[in-house]
Formats: sequence, structure tokens, C-alpha cells
Amino acid sequence: MTNWPILSTVTFLPLLGALLLLLIRGDEASTRRNIYWLSLWTTLITFLVSLLIWRDFDNANTGFQFVERTNWLGGTIGYSMGVDGISMLFVILTTALMPLCIIASKYSVQKRFREYMIAFLILETLMIGVFCATDLVLFYVFFEAGLIPMFLIIGIWGGPRRVYAAFKFFLYTLLGSVLMLLAIMAMYWQAGTTDIPTLLTHSFPAGMQTWLWLAFFASFAVKMPMWPVHTWLPDAHVEAPTAGSVILAGVLLKMGGYGFLRFSIPMFPLASADFAPFIYTLSVVAIIYTSLVALMQEDMKKLIAYSSVAHMGYVTMGIFAMNQQGVEGAIFLMLSHGLVASALFLCVGVVYDRMHTREISAYGGLVNRMPFYAVAFLFFTMANLGLPGTSAFVGEFMTMLGAFRANTWVAFFAATGVILSASYSLWLYRRVALGPLEKPSLKGIFDLTPRELVLLVPLIVLTLYFGVYPTPVFHVTSASVDSLISNYQAALSAAGKLAVAAQ
Repeated sequence: MTNWPILSTVTFLPLLGALLLLLIRGDEASTRRNIYWLSLWTTLITFLVSLLIWRDFDNANTGFQFVERTNWLGGTIGYSMGVDGISMLFVILTTALMPLCIIASKYSVQKRFREYMIAFLILETLMIGVFCATDLVLFYVFFEAGLIPMFLIIGIWGGPRRVYAAFKFFLYTLLGSVLMLLAIMAMYWQAGTTDIPTLLTHSFPAGMQTWLWLAFFASFAVKMPMWPVHTWLPDAHVEAPTAGSVILAGVLLKMGGYGFLRFSIPMFPLASADFAPFIYTLSVVAIIYTSLVALMQEDMKKLIAYSSVAHMGYVTMGIFAMNQQGVEGAIFLMLSHGLVASALFLCVGVVYDRMHTREISAYGGLVNRMPFYAVAFLFFTMANLGLPGTSAFVGEFMTMLGAFRANTWVAFFAATGVILSASYSLWLYRRVALGPLEKPSLKGIFDLTPRELVLLVPLIVLTLYFGVYPTPVFHVTSASVDSLISNYQAALSAAGKLAVAAQ
């Protein structure tokens, strides 16, 4: 492992698979079959390589590990890769969800199957690159390039309003990132480098921190997305194919939270302390407002999309609580949401493939014809509302505990989201799965197939496992989070702001 560029390997393996897909020839049936199996094996091998990284990861090391460096652009901007306790598990989450996306797309995608798989494999490379890059410019390239394959996935293989949703997604996220590019240029002029480990030790002037923080916030807030710049997400989810929604909820939304943890807090600590009340306000509004909006939805995907915005409110609240419980809880909740929200979108995809509608009113009484599906859907519904014993409970409880230590009122108002989450989640399940099977169109609907069980059972096992035994996650994150908080407090103390952090 010492001399093997394993991070570059895990990052660019999917891109290699995408290039190999271009070489497949034959009749239509055999070509489609070979494209599917090559895509699946590429993602599975990538996942196995990422597990090797986790196996050899030093949990006590707070710095970047498996570091790779080489000159890239003019000798000033380098190709630099590395992972720490904050980014490690996001790499695993990305590589774990991709094989499920390939399996879920086996029959649902009927046109341009080769191009669809190529788009997903390229997207995987770009997503992994975001979490592995340790140069600011390299991070930005991966961060922005990921918009292109997702734009195509929504715009070509999406629903009836796919073009509108794709352009809305692209423009929202691109416009927010333009300010981040200007901030990166300003940071280079001020610090003389774009190397992230070096920038983490650089003290930017207090006035400059404010503007840099706002520029990065413009990008990360849209990406998460935070209220009120969340309106692109429901449209993107509704129009995206099932696998597109899985990646959107499971990985792409997490890039905003990762950005806050990697850049905003450690590089701009004074500004982060000043803007913490602002973030608390937006987080509480997101939790309450989008939960109420979810209660009014008639489309299953749109309801889950608004639920995601509410859960990301807990994440930002935990991050800017800036204590061990809040930050570790936020990371854990992002990982848990990646599992649970992905599973919910897969559950919606199961019935959509059969009935070709996501309208809640089109269903009812599915438990009578689809008992295994009803059990799986109930499990993930309960996980989504934070039932004890599931991974979401651990994350939500810790973020609220961290928020309580930082600001009691923030935790109080955030706790109302738990009640609202139970309301819209159980309301959805009641209308879709319970009651008599009265609609004639549902009389012939069939239960989960073996392929669909392969999709859902691993997510059930992981959600339960991490809900009962979250220690493996905390072992990876605790040292890096502790270092992050210590450096944050030291920066505030040096500026005479320790009292702000302790409130």
C-alpha cells in the first residue's frame, strides 16, 4: 500500500471502465448485457479497492493519509490527493452506492444504455475526486465537473419536465460556485498556494475571512441545499431516473456539508463563529418549513426530496454547533441519510417501474399484494423519522445534543422537526401501503424480485448495524473532528473570541 497510488486508482477506475464501454460491440441484446456487466464489475472492484483504504486507515492520525503529490499546472498548482477522518467515509459511501445504481438501472433505462452507464461511471470518478483532492483547484475541478454528467442524466433520461429540471439544477449550482472560484483566486494571491493542508494552517485576515466565507457559503448552501436556495432539489428528484435520485440524495448533497467541514470552519474560523447564529436560523427554518411542505406533497419523490432538505438542516446545525457531538453527529447523519434516502428512492422506483406513476393517490393497500415490499418500505420510513435502533436516530440525536450545548433554543425548535418528520413519513406510508386494495390497476402488481431484494437488503442491514453499533464510524471520524474543533477554538482564542465559541 505504501508505494501504490491507491487514491488515484479508486478515483480513476470508473473512468477506465467508461472508456472500455466505448469498445463493446455486437448485436443489441449482447451489447446491452455486456455493458451492464462491465459497468457493474467496474463499480464493485472500485468499492473493494475503497475498502482496502478503510482497512489500512490509521484512525489516530489527524492528518491526510495515502498522500499523492505531483506537479500539474505550471508548477504552482499540484495534483494532490489524500484522505482524513472527515473524507474517508464519504469515499466509501460513494463507492458503495454506485453498484446499487447500476443494478437499479438494468431494466428501467431503455434508451442510450451505453451513454447512461458512461455518464454514471464518469460521475463516480468526479465524486470520489471531490473527497480525495487536497489541492483547492483540483477540488474545484472535480466539484464543478460533476455537474455535467448529472445534468445529462436528468436531462436525457429524466421525466417529462427533465430539461427544465436539468437546467434549474445546473444554473443554481453553477452560479453559486462562481463566487467560490473568485474566493479561490483571492486565497491564492493572499497565501501563495492552493495546497489545502498548507491553507489549513494559514491565518487569513479577519475582514477577508468574512468575504471568503460568504463566497464558499454561496456554493455549499446551494449544493446541500439549504433553505431558501433549495427549490432546485424537488424538481431534480422528481424528473431524475431512480438511480439519479439515489446519487443526488446519497452523495451530491453531502458535498455541501463536506465543504463546510473542509474549508469554511478550519480556514475561516472567525467568520464561522460570527455567522453561526445565521446558520442556526436557516437550519431551524429548513427543518420546520420543509417538513410542513412535505406534508402537502402528492408526489412520493417530491415528499422525500423535501424530507432531505429538512435532514440537511440538522446537518448544518450540528456542524456549526462546533463541538464534538454536533460535528460527529452531522457526519454520521450525512452517512445515514445517504443510506436511508437512497433506499427510499429505490422503494419509489420499485412501484414506479410497475405502475409508471409516483402520485400517492394512485396507490393504497400494497401490503395485500406486496408484503415484502411493505416491510422494507416501513423499515426505511421508520429509519427516515429517526426511530431508535436505526442509524438516523444516532445522527439526529447527536446533532441535537451538540446544538443543545451551543444554543438551547436552537435545539428546542429543531426537536419539533422530529414530530413533523413522523407526521409526513407515516402519512406517506399509510396512503401507499395500508388499507384495502381497491384500485383495479393494482390487482396484478407483484412483490419484490430477487434483483430488488439485492438492492434493499444490504441497505436494511447497514441501517440497522450502524443504528445499533455506530462505533466503526466514530473510530474513523473522532480524531480528525477533535483536531478540527481544537484548531477552531485556538483560532478564536487567539482573536479574543473564545467566549463566542463557548456559548
